[in-house]
Amino acid sequence: MLILTTAVTTGALTLSACGSRGDDNQSGEGKSTVVIGLDAPTTGELSALGLGIRNSAQLAVNTANKTNEVKGVTFKLEALDDKALPNVGQQNATKLAGDKDVLGVIGPLNSGVAQSMQQVSKQNNLTLISPANTTPDLTQGKDWKQNKRVRPFPTYFRTATTDEVQGAFDGQYAWEKMKAKKAYVIDDQKTYGVGLASSFKDQFAKLGGKIVGTEHVSPDDRDFKAVVSKVKSAKPDMVFYGGEYPASGPLSQQLKDGGVTAPVMGGDGMYSSDYIKLNKKAQGDYASSVGKPVEELPSAKKFIADYKAAGFKEGYEAYGGSTYDATWAVVQAVKKVVEAGGGKLPDDARKKVADAMNKVTFDGVTGPVAFDKYGDTTNTMITAYQVEKGAWASRFSAEFKKFDKS
Repeated sequence: MLILTTAVTTGALTLSACGSRGDDNQSGEGKSTVVIGLDAPTTGELSALGLGIRNSAQLAVNTANKTNEVKGVTFKLEALDDKALPNVGQQNATKLAGDKDVLGVIGPLNSGVAQSMQQVSKQNNLTLISPANTTPDLTQGKDWKQNKRVRPFPTYFRTATTDEVQGAFDGQYAWEKMKAKKAYVIDDQKTYGVGLASSFKDQFAKLGGKIVGTEHVSPDDRDFKAVVSKVKSAKPDMVFYGGEYPASGPLSQQLKDGGVTAPVMGGDGMYSSDYIKLNKKAQGDYASSVGKPVEELPSAKKFIADYKAAGFKEGYEAYGGSTYDATWAVVQAVKKVVEAGGGKLPDDARKKVADAMNKVTFDGVTGPVAFDKYGDTTNTMITAYQVEKGAWASRFSAEFKKFDKS
């Protein structure tokens, strides 16, 4: 259980009544300042993804200000580092909620961190929108597998599709495209990894594939000798890993060093250039990621050019496009509220922004952006990648719809 001090908790809980008054914070030429918060791991092992998220959100904020997207409003990004830890994410959510000028928060990267932030977001009517969370529970409740889908947090949205979609895509890709008949499944026991692995297993087995073994590891493990021995004995056609690249990179290399010739496959948590840096034998491995690669999207040409021109030291990585779109969605929600208020932000701006998010639609970097009744993106495009000559190369993209949520 995570414990907050009474002073912090009380401050967070009382903010929902305050809203955000734009006229309280002027920013040149009579403009109001709207702060967009951000929570992501900008230090630590997952910082490659977190820094790409931070930079892409900053680019969207810069663009909104440069083009005067919302008349009378200047946007400011307040980025906080959660170190990929749920308790830090909750603390960051509380801190951002304590600033009345914060009308939305971008992030986090990790689904487990999101679980610790959602209640703070809901209690403060503060929009929380992730470009990377994929665990279905976040939007559809814990009984979604029984098709009892209930949206638990009306202030939570995401521009990444769910693991119900991604894991099923991975299972079908392994069976139909990789021609794998036997799979060994490993997860890191975290919310994201367990959910992704479970969805993969369900779809792969449904199609006729055989799960020849399962294993649970710690995300902090780097010595996988025992796992390598079990996988080698099982003789799978492929190894599926539910988790992130800091562990899967070393795992893959140790598997191959140990004589396992089967390729490793994972989800978007594995799709990073750092996976290849950590794994000298990454050649031939697979990963899926949400959406199509931005490099192949005509809608992303300007984003790529602007990101390069901005001079960021780090790449936009897997979630650059979806982060830009998530940030732009908040900008558009603020725009709707300002226009409805006759050019001003109302006292209950936070609640109105969260409500407006449900009606936001625009053509984004990743394609058409909109949200369904659960706050999930309506874009279910997934792409499979394979490591080729030291880089991820896209192999196959498709919209995958395993279920009808209507």
